[in-house]
Amino acid sequence: MRTAASRRSAAGRLPAQAEPRPAARGAGDTPPAATPPARRRAALALAAAPLLLLIAALPRLAGGPAPLLAYGALVLTMTSALLAVAYGWYDDPAERVMRRRPAGLHAFPALPEHPRTSFLLAVKDEREGIEDCVRSMVASDCPNLQIIVVDDGSTDGTREVLRRLAAELPVEVLFLRRNVGKKRALVRAARRAEGQVLAFTDSDCVLAPDALRRCVLALVRHPELGAVSGHARARNAEATLLTRVQDAWYEGQFRIAKAAESAVGAVTCISGPLAVFRADAVLDYLPAWAGDRFLGAEFRFATDRQLTGYVLGQRWRGARLKRRHPGARPAGDPGRPELPWRTAYVASARVWTTVPERLRPFLRQQVRWKKSFLRNLCFSGGFMWRRGPVAALFFYGHVLLVLAAPALAFRHLLCGPAGGLWLPAVLYLAGILLKGVFWGLAFRLDHPGSTRWRYRPLMSLLSVTVLSWLLPYALLTLRRGVWSRGAS
Repeated sequence: MRTAASRRSAAGRLPAQAEPRPAARGAGDTPPAATPPARRRAALALAAAPLLLLIAALPRLAGGPAPLLAYGALVLTMTSALLAVAYGWYDDPAERVMRRRPAGLHAFPALPEHPRTSFLLAVKDEREGIEDCVRSMVASDCPNLQIIVVDDGSTDGTREVLRRLAAELPVEVLFLRRNVGKKRALVRAARRAEGQVLAFTDSDCVLAPDALRRCVLALVRHPELGAVSGHARARNAEATLLTRVQDAWYEGQFRIAKAAESAVGAVTCISGPLAVFRADAVLDYLPAWAGDRFLGAEFRFATDRQLTGYVLGQRWRGARLKRRHPGARPAGDPGRPELPWRTAYVASARVWTTVPERLRPFLRQQVRWKKSFLRNLCFSGGFMWRRGPVAALFFYGHVLLVLAAPALAFRHLLCGPAGGLWLPAVLYLAGILLKGVFWGLAFRLDHPGSTRWRYRPLMSLLSVTVLSWLLPYALLTLRRGVWSRGAS
């Protein structure tokens, strides 16, 4: 077995475009402090109050009905709660023992100091970027590491690249003769995995050398954690205006939204760029994940939310899932016990993902994500209320905001102007931009040397004017499934 040092030596130096240098990520892109100074929290609270109150009051100023007032109040409550919890109670579980932990920790089996970790990757037709991804996996300083890559029927030359890398690096490569879909490909890899920890990344990502080790350390320190997510930013942030906008949005979604969920032990999406699970929290549910069906058809998307839902909800859904999808367990084997696992976010575990540079691939990606959101809503929505009041607020509040967005955009941006009512549309867009400015200010507080915060309001505007309309389309096309992850 090779040590972490020998793997780094075998990997050699990462290609220049794959190295996670600050210049390639945007000025000031450094991991935020787990607990910001008190003056920073106070500044955020003072800045939030007038802006959020104004956003909540906009429907009244525009003569809006009661439902719009309720929507404004929900925006106020959700945003205030996310920021307060993310900046006041979040602890990076790789940096310190979390302050909020459940009772009955003895029920969770402890991991050894250096558990065997299996790092799994599925790829299809990613010839241009797969070498950078694999080399960054091999360059990880995580000890006791096994790396398995599955080629899911590539036809563009990816197989040849993987064969060359397998001859040079300590990587096991599985070649599937036909395409089976990303989830089934990853399950094939999991069957060969030896690890007590299963880690996943995406084929368009590169990782900091210490990212995986930090995630594993968080699991070792906190036996109650069944899964943790790393912190993702855009690898190609400087390519276009759209990539800069996405990069600013990624920062907030991880640093604020995931940090707030992590503080209450219920990160609802352990995201694909770096998703690390305890094997005993997910192995029994991989057959259900691979064979997931929705609305009478196989749901082929590699939904991160659904696998996370199996961790968070197995106490209430686990036994039924194992009966329906027994997998390869021997007859009579009930599998591992269903435990009330928690999930967390590791801000210091950095990973960079290639985001879409043009509008059409970006919209395709967003449609896939909205389909996964809808599918997971039907699963996780049935038990998230059991995870505690704050976790329930974050989950169901987000759901209501997403579901209401198309109707509100239709009323304000189409119906109002069509009837000659332009003021409500202007005020609505002004409120959206103000909300985006506030998220941008949070970005700036975490990254004082960066100007990337200015792009965050554009994402808020894009979400309302373009992305909100994709939800009805995603609902109508749920049965369509694709593998492609192209970002160009």
